[in-house]
Amino acid sequence: MGLAKFFSSISDLLNFPLFSLPDHNISLRSLFLLIALLWAFTRVSKWIEKLVHRALLYKDIDPGVKGSIEKFVRYSILGIGYYISFSTIGINLNSLAAVGAVGLIAIGLGLQNITQNFISGFILLMERPVKKGDIVQVGKTSGRILEIQARSTLILTREDVVIVVPNSQFITEQVVNDSFSGDKLRLSINIRVAYGTDLEKVSALLIQIAQAHPKVLKSPPSSVLLKDFGESALELQLRIWTGELWFADDLLSDLRYQIVQEFNNHQITIPFPQRELHLIGGKGSLDSPINSSLDTREKTT
Repeated sequence: MGLAKFFSSISDLLNFPLFSLPDHNISLRSLFLLIALLWAFTRVSKWIEKLVHRALLYKDIDPGVKGSIEKFVRYSILGIGYYISFSTIGINLNSLAAVGAVGLIAIGLGLQNITQNFISGFILLMERPVKKGDIVQVGKTSGRILEIQARSTLILTREDVVIVVPNSQFITEQVVNDSFSGDKLRLSINIRVAYGTDLEKVSALLIQIAQAHPKVLKSPPSSVLLKDFGESALELQLRIWTGELWFADDLLSDLRYQIVQEFNNHQITIPFPQRELHLIGGKGSLDSPINSSLDTREKTT
């Protein structure tokens, strides 16, 4: 008899209404059921995401598209699951919105950044201005996108550091996507040579240096442009194409080293401004200070 009374008390406690909605009372039992359903649908969504990943693993589809499909499937299941979970305990969206409109506005104001980042993440997955594997620069952060999550995006920098970037930055700020137009990128190196230098010889040498590097593409071909007539030098620009998007800085460094070496071998001068200081001074009487002036002249070599 005592045991039956104990279970009856537990049942009454679980069924005791904690708060009421217009068409339903929410009890402790309802909350436990809601938590269990939400947990179950979360696990199911992750499991289905893995199945989709395996199904698309060997398909001839862009890796970014695969990632977008996987995330879209997961979030769709989560949305359906959450709707079913709330409906199971008697909460529908209409009643929830009617009762908690003021509360939802207050929560929305407090969590507006999270909401903004979540919506931005959905836009990124749908419009795909950036995708998994792209090499991007957003703000001061540059690197490869590892994963686009619901609230943030993981970027791996060239220093092997993972940075978490809020998704809203990809929508509100200027983003440079080196991978958007394909798997090749045009790079340029600015070079200055002295006036009177044989430009045809310099251009041929720069093209030869570029073509000799294994990471420089043969097509499109490299080119040399005369950019401007500087105050102290002719300003040239070497333009190359490469498929090594991740190691672009290393490639440019290799080419600059090679240019300096070849210019030295061919006695090609890279001019730089120098300044000559002429000090003019004289001694006066004991009562007068030393008068001196500074004559500064700029000389270019």
